[in-house]
Amino acid sequence: MRQKTPSFIAEFPLIVTAADARALAIRLNAARHIYNAALGEALRRLDRMRATAQWAIAQSMPKGEPRSPARKARGDAFKAVMARFEFSSPSIQKMAERCRDACWIGDHLGSHDTQTASLRAFRAVEQFAFGKRGRPRFKGFGRFHSIEGKSNAAVIRYRDGAVHYSGLVLPVMRDPRDRDGWQAEALTRRVKYVRIVRRELHGKTRWLAQLVLEGLPPVKCLRPAADGIVGLDLGPSAIAAVSGADATLEPFCKSVVQPWSALRRIERAMDRSKRATNPAAFNADGTWKRGAKIKNRSHRYQLLAQARRERERRLAAERKRAHGELCNRILAQGKNIRIERLSYRAFQKNFGRSVKVRAPGMFVSMLLRKAESAGGEVIEIRTRNTKLSQFDHTTGEYVKKPLSQRTHFFGDGRTEPVQRDLYSAFLARHCGENCLDIRQVQAAWPDTEPFLRRAVSSSQKSASGCGFPLPHGPAVRADRAPKSHSFPCEAAHV
Repeated sequence: MRQKTPSFIAEFPLIVTAADARALAIRLNAARHIYNAALGEALRRLDRMRATAQWAIAQSMPKGEPRSPARKARGDAFKAVMARFEFSSPSIQKMAERCRDACWIGDHLGSHDTQTASLRAFRAVEQFAFGKRGRPRFKGFGRFHSIEGKSNAAVIRYRDGAVHYSGLVLPVMRDPRDRDGWQAEALTRRVKYVRIVRRELHGKTRWLAQLVLEGLPPVKCLRPAADGIVGLDLGPSAIAAVSGADATLEPFCKSVVQPWSALRRIERAMDRSKRATNPAAFNADGTWKRGAKIKNRSHRYQLLAQARRERERRLAAERKRAHGELCNRILAQGKNIRIERLSYRAFQKNFGRSVKVRAPGMFVSMLLRKAESAGGEVIEIRTRNTKLSQFDHTTGEYVKKPLSQRTHFFGDGRTEPVQRDLYSAFLARHCGENCLDIRQVQAAWPDTEPFLRRAVSSSQKSASGCGFPLPHGPAVRADRAPKSHSFPCEAAHV
C-alpha cells in the first residue's frame, strides 16, 4: 500500500485568456455530467442494497467497541452486501469512463479527471449510506466549480511555473509581496496533484490552481505556541476560555454579522422577478405548480443572485479570518486544548441561524489542525462521563440547571456565584478524555477564581483587560496577524 504523508495546499491565481476560460468552463461542465451520472448510479445501487434482507441483517448486528469481534463481524457483513452489488469506487469509476467514451465528453476529459469526478460522487453516497451526511444532490448547470487530477504525472500537472491541462498551458501568478519566501519554499516540495478551481469574486470569474504539496507547510514565524493547557466552552454564540494565567468570555465570531434584513429583501426581489418571467410555473393563487421548472431568468434576477452570492462569499471570508485569529489567540495561551465533544448536528437543529453565521464545527476543525501543527493536541471530553455544566466542586455533586440559567451557584453556601460558561471552561482544563480530576480542580480554584470574576466584570474582556491577546509580531502559526476592521463584517457593505 502507498504510504500516507502529510499534505498542505498552496493556492495561486491562474493567467487565463478568454479561450482558456471557455475551454475550462466546458471541461467543468463535462465533469459535472460525469459526477451526476456516477451519483445516480451509486444511489441506485445503494437503494437496491438497502432493499435486501442481507443489508437489514447487517444493520441489526451490534456495533460493539472499536476493534472488537462484534464490530469486525458487522463490517464484514456490510462488505459482503456491497461486493454483491458492486458498490465500490473502482466499479463506479469504470462506469464513469464508459459514459465518457460513449458521448461528447470524451473529447474534453481524460482518465484522471473523469475518475476523480466519479470518486467524489461515490464518496458522497458512501457517507450518506453510513449516516455521516445527508442525501447528496445532483449538480445543476454552473454549480460544479473544481476539477483535479490523481497525480502530477498526467492530464492535470504542474510544470515550470504553469499548469498543463490537455493542451492548455496556464501560468500561475506569484505574489510579489512574498517577502518571507513562503511561496518559494512551498514550491520546492513535491506536488502530489493539482486542482483547478473556479470562483466568483465581485461578480467576475477567477480561475485558481491549488497545488497539493507533500509535507508540512512552511512556518512564517519563529515564536512557538505556549506550552500550557487551555479549557474551552464553546456555545452557538459565545466562547469561554481559561488558561493558567488568564480567562476570557466573549461573543463567538463577533465580527461576523449576517445582514438578515438585506438578504431577505434580495430574496423577495428574486422571487418577484422569477414569478414575473415564469408565469406558467405558478398557479392562479400564487402556489408552485408541481413539476414545473424555472426556464427564464431575467438580467435583473441574475444581478440579484450575484449580489446574494457576493454577500455569502464575504461572510465566509470574514468567518475564516475570525476563526484563524481566535485560534492564534488561544494557542498563544497554550497548545494543549480541552473542549467538550459537541453534537454540531444538534446545534444546527436548535440554533440554526447562529450556527449558519458562526460555524462552530469549522472552528474546532481549524483549531485541531493548528494545534497539531504546533506540536499540541485537542482533547474532546465525553460529556456523558464528565457533565461539566452540572458539576459543583465544592460539594462534589451534579445538579441539573436550565439552559437559560447562565450563572453557576455553588452548593456550599460560601463561594460566590460565577458565570456558567467560564466555570465549565475551568473544569474542562482539568479533564482528561473520560474523567475530571477533582483534586486538580480544588487545588487550582483559589488561583483561578480571580481570573473568572474579572473576566465577567470586564464584560467580554479577559482578566488582563484585553481578552486573550494576539502575540506581538507574527502570528502563532502560518497565518499573519489579521488587520483590524472598522466595521463588523464586509458583507454588510456590499
